[in-house]
Amino acid sequence: MTGKSRTAGKSSFLSAIVRNQIFIPIAALLILAIFNFIADPSFFKITIGYNSNGDPVLSGNLISIIDYGSELAILAIGMTLVTAASRGQDISVGAVIAISGSVVLRVLCGTNSRPETLQAPIIVAFLISCLAAMACGAFNGVLVSVFKIQPMVATLILFTAGRSIAAWINNNELPVITDRTFTFFGGYIPGIPVPTPFFITVACIIIICLALKFTNLGLYVQSVGINEKSSRLNGLNPAFIKFITYVILGLCVAVAGFIKVSRLSTINYSVVAKDIEMDAILAVALGGNSLSGGKFKISASILGAYVIQFLTTTLYKFQVQSDALPAYKAVVVIVLVVLSAPIVREKIAAVFKKLRAPAGAVSKS
Repeated sequence: MTGKSRTAGKSSFLSAIVRNQIFIPIAALLILAIFNFIADPSFFKITIGYNSNGDPVLSGNLISIIDYGSELAILAIGMTLVTAASRGQDISVGAVIAISGSVVLRVLCGTNSRPETLQAPIIVAFLISCLAAMACGAFNGVLVSVFKIQPMVATLILFTAGRSIAAWINNNELPVITDRTFTFFGGYIPGIPVPTPFFITVACIIIICLALKFTNLGLYVQSVGINEKSSRLNGLNPAFIKFITYVILGLCVAVAGFIKVSRLSTINYSVVAKDIEMDAILAVALGGNSLSGGKFKISASILGAYVIQFLTTTLYKFQVQSDALPAYKAVVVIVLVVLSAPIVREKIAAVFKKLRAPAGAVSKS
């Protein structure tokens, strides 16, 4: 009897792990790590060297993952809230990154696209870009919450026109910032060998965690996503809650856009953040969050974002051609997203339970 109870306990424990929302992104991360360890253990090598300014910096594939995955992780935060509340996705985030980045450069450069000195403090440029991106988020939010337009259709407007707007902001010129301090936000702060975007991401995660803990934002978003009519009967304003999630996503986009332009000190309107909206949506799905709204888990989406960046870095490591990269990534991501579906996780849990059943019968006999 004791053996049967112990076996049943193990079975229920494994079933609970498989059903856990964060199981799939963690499993995907482990599979990628094991694959890279077997194929090339040097993938995990981290070295310390010096950048062009003579500052010590860490380098290696893992550093690249936490560095370039940071922008995607920040976007995943806002995309998760939008998906949970509006039961749809914002496909304009890449174009709005171009807009917010263009605003940053316009403020810093003024009327001269190649200024010798900054024409405004960096913090001012960042705050103005936040307002611009939040205005874009508000525009999308009004279309979705007030005019009841399906989210992907509503955000298709800025998806189509956003990059043209970004180019118009700087008169179709490509501004270049030569000030070294501007590169700190997308690169390294002197004396700190860890990429600055990682610290910015940690700050964003802390802020959203505090907001979810000390406010009812998470509860309201889930309530509206699960049953809008019921939440209205309970005194909530679904339209406002949907609207605010799009504004929050706009703020996340501004931060990601600021990092983007800081990395390069310039912008290419047609290329910057190209297809990043698809990766952000996939990060939400890979985290086990339902794309039809309702319950969500921010931590799972963030982990999903780093899994996608891990996959991208792995493909680059094995010299997959850039034009074939989306195809390889799509196949792997489709498999992971299917495995992350609740019904699939329940089937896997049931298989574990059946595998443990014969052992229980033996213990009983």
